[in-house]
This record gives sequence, structure tokens and C-alpha cells, in this order.
Amino acid sequence: MINTQTEQRLPLIQEAELNGKIVLVRFDHNVVKNGEIRDPFRIDRTIGTLFHIVERGGRPIMMTHVGRPRDKKSGAIVCRPEESVDAIVQYLEQKLHTKIHIPKIPADPEKGITGIDTSINLAIRELRERRLGGIYLPNTRWFQGEETKGEAAESFALQLAGLADIYVNDAFGSWQPHASTFNITNHLPSYAGFLMQQEILNLDRVLSPERPFLAVVAGSKYDTKIGPLSAIYEKVDHLILGGVIYNTYLCAKYGVKIKGVLDEDIALAKELVEKDKIRKKIVELPHLVASDILESRTEGRYRTISIKDFSPGKSYGYVLDIDPASFEDPIAASVIASAKTIFVNAVMGFTPHFSAGSQALDQTIDRNSSALKMYGGGDTLQEFKDLCPGLYLSVMDNANYYFFTGGGTVLTAIEQGSPYGLKPVQALIDKGRQA
Repeated sequence: MINTQTEQRLPLIQEAELNGKIVLVRFDHNVVKNGEIRDPFRIDRTIGTLFHIVERGGRPIMMTHVGRPRDKKSGAIVCRPEESVDAIVQYLEQKLHTKIHIPKIPADPEKGITGIDTSINLAIRELRERRLGGIYLPNTRWFQGEETKGEAAESFALQLAGLADIYVNDAFGSWQPHASTFNITNHLPSYAGFLMQQEILNLDRVLSPERPFLAVVAGSKYDTKIGPLSAIYEKVDHLILGGVIYNTYLCAKYGVKIKGVLDEDIALAKELVEKDKIRKKIVELPHLVASDILESRTEGRYRTISIKDFSPGKSYGYVLDIDPASFEDPIAASVIASAKTIFVNAVMGFTPHFSAGSQALDQTIDRNSSALKMYGGGDTLQEFKDLCPGLYLSVMDNANYYFFTGGGTVLTAIEQGSPYGLKPVQALIDKGRQA
């Protein structure tokens, strides 16, 4: 799968000797909300790696993070049942017809799990003797050392390494350098799983696209997207914006006021406005849906407005969606229809009440049958599935579509200009050089 000189330095799972080995594999199965699986897509995409491990005689110990159990201000870790891996294990057991054990490790009410105790050794013995199909560790973010640095992170990584013979990272969506994605590579032979390989391969198709290249990017806050947005702007031939990012751009360009857009963000967006006056890459969607309220889509409280009516100093309520008529605009329609590569990391409206813009975007993009269409994960993919379920099912095996499992990871890699700068990927490469 991976074949260029740079990519060859990435150690691959197919190169590992797995027979009779305990394999510690990090997934990004962060799909649980309130104790239930929202969408098993990320789990399903890792089944190939799991099958490969077992088929070649390996015995898997699996792990993932779920949610955000650590309080950012106090540092306290609360192990809530609704952020456990129980639902993930139930899904895997039903899908694979095997028994998977979750170790019951005591947790401190505020510090989380301080370490892996020896009670897991019995389960590992049963795993080796094939009385268990696998072991799934508790939520990695329940462990005190997972999201910290220094001695605590290194201690947790050593404890993880003590469980296994080999480490495999198949968690493309988990790009932060945490103990279970980064430090662990210092202590075990380490390899990239098949999903990791496939995501990197397709990222290269975004970073070196067939042109014309169109990107569609949205977000709820402008300042958090400046880095990736600037990087994407340099790479694309055309850029479509949505969400608060687009509202901010419009305020900066036309001198209007849109409720909910911060003055400091408008100031930041003026740089993009000035840049685009010369390079003219941004394709404006002319018809917007403005609403008096955020809480609901109430008849008489929302309306379609046009940017053609904008004039400096004019004020509007909340702009919560793109009117589908925008995608019939000759310029926007032509840009989408003529693109050869389309990358989408965008929810165009304020969900769940305003979703017509996202639906129209996906349907318009699909009409370009020859383009390579690549969607970021997370909310972007969830909206696609929810709003266009028939279309989603029809393109699942379409070679012209690719759905990433981690939208944030894709944006980070684009900002860096390479997937190989991601800390967990770099750790695998460094380990491969030492081997």
C-alpha cells in the first residue's frame, strides 16, 4: 500500500512477526456518546487490522480513548460509565462472534486509574491459550498517565508495554502525542495498521491533488481554523466556506454585522479578504438563511437573505445555513461541476434545525461523477449519513469517494503539509529507523 521513499520508512503491520505474539493495538473507536454507539464506521474500518492480527497468529489487546473525562481546569479524571468501552466491546463481540474481556481496574474518584494492576495477568494467560478472543482495556483517558507528559506518561507507557510483545497503531484520528499513541513506541516494536496506512495514502491525494482542486471548509469558530484554513487556501484552486467561518469572512469583506460573530475574529479574517482580492479563490455562496433565534426553526422567525443586498454597517440576526439556491448559482455550480478533486470538511448549517445547506452541498457534489470526493470524518461524515442516507449507502464502495475517520487529523496534516509530521506517525517512523 505504501510505496514512496518517504513512506517506506513507516513500519507496516504486514512486516511484523505476529505468530504467538501478544499485540497491543491502539484504535480510534471514539464513537460512544451517552453510553451508546453513534455510528460504528470507525470500528468497522479497523476490522481488517484486527482480522490480520488474529489470522497471522497474534492475540490482540485493544485500546481506545472515549470522550473527554479529564477536567481541563482541575485535572480531575472522572470515570463515567457512559464513557466506558462497554458498548464498543458489545458491538465487536456481536460482529466477530467472540468473547472479549474488559479488565476491571480500580479507579480513584478524582485521579482516574493510577496504574494497571496484576489482575490482568490471568486474562492475558487466557488470551494466549485462546480462551478469550481479545482483551479491551478501559478508556485510555481514564488512566492518569495518558494525557500528561513526563514521568506519569512514561510510567503508563511502560505498563502498557509490559502487557504485550508488539505495538500497532491504527488510530489515525488520534493525532495527539499521548502515552498510548506516542510514548509506547519507545518500548515495543511498533507498526502502522491497515487503516493508518490507507488514511495516509488518501491524505497524499489531498496534499497532491488532481486539479482543479476544490475544498469546502466550515467551522464554528474562526480563530481555531486560521492555521489549516491558510494552508488549504494555498493548495486549492477554489475554496467554499460555511458556518461561522463564512459569516466571519462576509463580515470582514462587506462591513456588515452578523449576530454571533466576534469582532476579534472579523479583524483576523481581514487578512484572508485582502489576500483573496488578488488571488480570487473563494467562491461565495450568495443566498443565506438568517434567523432571529438559535433554538428552533420557527416559521416567521427565519428568512433567506442575499449577499448582493449587503452594505457597510447593516446588521443581521444569526446566519444559520446556506440556502440550497446558492448551489444553483452559475459560478458555484460551475466550480463544483468542473473540479477533479473535492475535499469536504464542513457542516454548512446550525444543526439539527438548519441542515438544508449541507444536504444540497452533498447532492451537488455527487452530480460531479468524475471527481475524487474526499470527506473528513466526525461531524462532516455524520451529517452526510443523516441527511443523505441513500446516497451514502450507494457510494460506500465507489472508488471516487473516500471517507476519512478523523477530520481534525486531516486538517492538522494539511496545515503541516504532510501526514508524516503527525507525532504518532513520526514516532513509528523513528522506531522503524532504529529497528
